[in-house]
Amino acid sequence: MSGKTWIEISRSRLLGNVQALSAHVAPSAVMAVVKSNAYGHGLETVALTVARAVGWFGVDDIDEALRLREIGILQPILILGYIPIERLPECAKHQLSFVAYDRRMLAYIGAHRTRRPYRIHIKIETGTSRQGIEGIDLAAFAKQALRTKGVMIEGVYTHFANIEDTTDSSFAMHQLQRFRTALESLHMLGIEPPVRHTASSAAAILFPETRYDVIRLGIAMYGHWPSKETQVAAQTFKRRVPLTPALSWKTVVAQVKEIPKGSSVSYGCTETVGRRTRIAVLPIGYWDGFDRRLSSVGTLLIRGKRAKVLGRVCMNMTMADVTDIPAVKAGDDVVIIGKQGREEIRAEDVGSKIGSIQYEVLARINPRIPRRLVA
Repeated sequence: MSGKTWIEISRSRLLGNVQALSAHVAPSAVMAVVKSNAYGHGLETVALTVARAVGWFGVDDIDEALRLREIGILQPILILGYIPIERLPECAKHQLSFVAYDRRMLAYIGAHRTRRPYRIHIKIETGTSRQGIEGIDLAAFAKQALRTKGVMIEGVYTHFANIEDTTDSSFAMHQLQRFRTALESLHMLGIEPPVRHTASSAAAILFPETRYDVIRLGIAMYGHWPSKETQVAAQTFKRRVPLTPALSWKTVVAQVKEIPKGSSVSYGCTETVGRRTRIAVLPIGYWDGFDRRLSSVGTLLIRGKRAKVLGRVCMNMTMADVTDIPAVKAGDDVVIIGKQGREEIRAEDVGSKIGSIQYEVLARINPRIPRRLVA
């Protein structure tokens, strides 16, 4: 493979995850959440691959949504994050749904009529304490939305704060009850949004009562369990879903060299080798998304064996110990995330080593790295 580093996305694994999850949550529709460059997998690559298998797409911002329209995505698209208020007419023009949580948005819409309606999803704050409308403010917001010409109340939703990092679902069920109360309040005003949604990956897998009309598939679509706790709970509740990671991240050996015992490696001389050592110089670094916290603790796969990172990860280079891996040479493939031989490095493994989670590991892979669709 040409290039110094690249991402491979398995079409069969990605679609297999979508199909397995769709069957699990039926009859709810599936929203493929492709925000943040599809969790590092590549926005265009993922969207075009799953387009025929999902009913909705979810993105973070308007530019991601417009990019989906540019590549031919026709399904409804929901913008989940912040939109500069002056760009709301673009949403109407391109039939993009968006989250509404601020009465200023409604005032702006009322003053800027468009040929097509503004499709809003009212976000209810139920316990995450971030974006959303507090229950006490919901009636006033909903009444203003009803009065605002051009507004289509297409959806209503909330987001769970603590459903995947624990096996105790009590807080999530408290949030769900608050959402039900909000739905009843809207019903009393004559508002029956056709699209109700609360469930992201963990909730969709574990709790049928959270699924409503649409479920938002994020990390699970890419083949990763939201957390160990979610996986344990799924086994306990007999709600197993076969998930297989779709992403592999690779680089190549740029140079192999020997250094004598006592030599230090990389910036800061933070690691000194205790024997004559063969090192592989790799053309990746923290610019690419290979985290600097992997310095001296990370591992990579070369010729089917684990090679330890030596010294500090640099901006564009990383060194690995290949003393015990025979015949390593320049040009050999190196696996950063994925399988090689009988060994595998998962995004979860990398996350554990840097004190983080697989979400961050995947989402921080540099979007400029080529994403290639493979079988």
